[in-house]
Amino acid sequence: MESLARWCYRHRLVVLVLWVVALLGPGVLSSMKGSDYTNDFSLPDTDSRRAYDLMVSAFPHASGDPTTIVWRTDEGSARDPGVRGKLEPVLTEIAGMKGVGRVVSPYTPAGADAISADGRSAYATVVFTERAEQVPKELVEAVMERAGDARGDGLRVELGGQPIVHAAGPPGGTAELVGIVAAAIVLFLAFGSLFAMLLPLVTALFGVGIGLILTGLISNGTELATVAPLIGSLVGLGVGIDYALFIVTRHRRGLLNGRSPEESAVTALNTSGRAVLFAGATVCIALAGMLVTGIGFLNGIVIAASLTVVLSVLAAVTLLPALLGLLGIRVLSRKQRRALRDTAAAGAPSASGPVGKETPSGPAGAEAPSGTAARWSTFVERRPRAVGAVALLVMAVLALPVLSLRLGATDHGNHHESTTTRKAYDLLADGFGPGFNGPLQIVVEGAAPAEVTALAERAKAMKGVVRAEVVPVPPGTGVSVIAVVPATAPQDVATYRLIDDLRSDVVAPSGLTGHVGGVTAVFKDFAEITTDRLPYFVVTVVGLGCLLLLIAFRSLGVPLLAAVMNLIAAAASFGVLVAVFQWGWGSELIGFGKEGPISAFLPAIMLSLLFGLSMDYQVFLVSRMHEEWVRTGDNARAVRTGLTETSRVINSAALIMICVFAAFVFSGDTEAAMVGAGLAAAVALDAFVLRTALVPAAMHLLGRANWWLPGFLDRILPHFSVEPGADPGEKPGSRVPQPRPGKKDDDAPAGAEPMTAAGAERH
Repeated sequence: MESLARWCYRHRLVVLVLWVVALLGPGVLSSMKGSDYTNDFSLPDTDSRRAYDLMVSAFPHASGDPTTIVWRTDEGSARDPGVRGKLEPVLTEIAGMKGVGRVVSPYTPAGADAISADGRSAYATVVFTERAEQVPKELVEAVMERAGDARGDGLRVELGGQPIVHAAGPPGGTAELVGIVAAAIVLFLAFGSLFAMLLPLVTALFGVGIGLILTGLISNGTELATVAPLIGSLVGLGVGIDYALFIVTRHRRGLLNGRSPEESAVTALNTSGRAVLFAGATVCIALAGMLVTGIGFLNGIVIAASLTVVLSVLAAVTLLPALLGLLGIRVLSRKQRRALRDTAAAGAPSASGPVGKETPSGPAGAEAPSGTAARWSTFVERRPRAVGAVALLVMAVLALPVLSLRLGATDHGNHHESTTTRKAYDLLADGFGPGFNGPLQIVVEGAAPAEVTALAERAKAMKGVVRAEVVPVPPGTGVSVIAVVPATAPQDVATYRLIDDLRSDVVAPSGLTGHVGGVTAVFKDFAEITTDRLPYFVVTVVGLGCLLLLIAFRSLGVPLLAAVMNLIAAAASFGVLVAVFQWGWGSELIGFGKEGPISAFLPAIMLSLLFGLSMDYQVFLVSRMHEEWVRTGDNARAVRTGLTETSRVINSAALIMICVFAAFVFSGDTEAAMVGAGLAAAVALDAFVLRTALVPAAMHLLGRANWWLPGFLDRILPHFSVEPGADPGEKPGSRVPQPRPGKKDDDAPAGAEPMTAAGAERH
């Protein structure tokens, strides 16, 4: 690491050019190839997937995504000449737009059923030639504008469908921009220097930018979900800024202690840079845990998020030292540079020997650990039981709602009540019943018409079914389709029970080869598979994380404590999600609409990211404690010192991540909003409750047991250390400094020993 850092520092222009080329080259290719994201939640070997495959074979040309235009008149009927005279020209004009495949009007025989029983509501289906992600925004806006022209005189017109969601959402990159601006404010307040503020942002933007471009290119060759780049940018920005923050903080401290810019940068990369590599590896391992679920939808998210994390780490250990070389001492604030000049003029000794022309010698302006942090650390040491009990109580209360967790799918009914998609959803529910927004299909293969008709009659007789009708299918396919409209909304538990009843009580006894499908059935199957496989995923991710910590710190207590804390943090963060998104507490305040179930794929994404990020903070905190434990053999002092010297940088890093994650609540994507809110809550609880209170309190209570390792494990475990030049097998107290004449050991300044790992980020 030292050689790499020195090379990048000395060849800074070459490194910068290479990174610019790495950004622009794939960027040009991406502009030519574009991207091809999909949203396929279906799983192999599920009943809904078999139904979907048969539907595709029956309707091979119905590949585009539909938009629904819904209207309701306050008086009279949708069949009245006045209403019809307004809508028919609109639908005719929309049908002639380039990119629109067909329009099914309620005023034609094909759409005769699209008028409600009371006659006041009607809808038309506009089918585009492309999927929602590929439909040009200008085309969707033209359809919305033309349909809106029919509003007025007691006639309401609204639009629903995924193409509308994509077009009506905020511009791409809005959430990222909000997060970056918020992070910039935090960085400027922390550093007091414009250049120091820009370094983490520029480094993260290079890593995330290249990662997203490569993700888009990969989407052309493999199935990646539309939410994958959002998750990738969310994770990449969070870790990219934080990793650069740790290194820049260490570098600034080296400058303030009198090191030359080059030696300070090399030292920062050789200490904090090593910890960043370790932290990035843990995040990627946690993300890779999603592969255990065997769910293809999640594989794309693993690719996108892992790419941005890897590139963010590479940018931090190569691009950042080059930028540090370009800026020199200007990473310090004016006040700090002035203090260094004054110290140089006074001829103060340097902390690192002779100093070059750029940096006056002497530890001028070097910061000491925060007084607040030191006082809090002492308070935790004196009252570990009380602090631990309060912190545990807070986490337990926040985790209580998780007992009501229900996985499912969000839909337009969860959008804010001011959106046209939510209004269209409500109009359809009012006019045709709540189940109309989530129809089911019974897809039968190789059955005679009489058998299909009898099957439809049995389905119609089921409790909870409003309508069951045979749908015309192109001849020669050998497939028959029965459209089933439930009496309850798509997210209702009764609808999920109806799907099971249709499979067990209607299709199975018929002796026909049939399957129950539809979007609601797909998400139900997805939720069940995810729930069944989640324990394997948790065991894999927690087990791998514990193994890494076991090897790094050669202790059973540290990894086991980390595992317990990660599970507590996960429970509390999901409790917050349930309260906000499932119970609806304050959901309207953040632009989220009606409450509903938590997205089925969210637990795997949230847990992998949470375990990875929590492991980062655990490494940064415990590495400093471990260094002090090896140096003195005093557990109380190790915990107190580690908390005092790392709390400020961990809290600053957490605040940046919270800003970045919270910004995605306003991304316009429901799933990204849930992930952003959940991770923001998780990081806040992890940094400000667990790592600041519960972890140190528990470590004070455990005492020397924190660092215990059975002899047989000590012999078989490989020797690895995050700290440069450290021997993981060192015995406690082996680094106790020898007393100097006239000075006791305890009089040694707290920052005099060499800085190690990211745990040495004291400021």
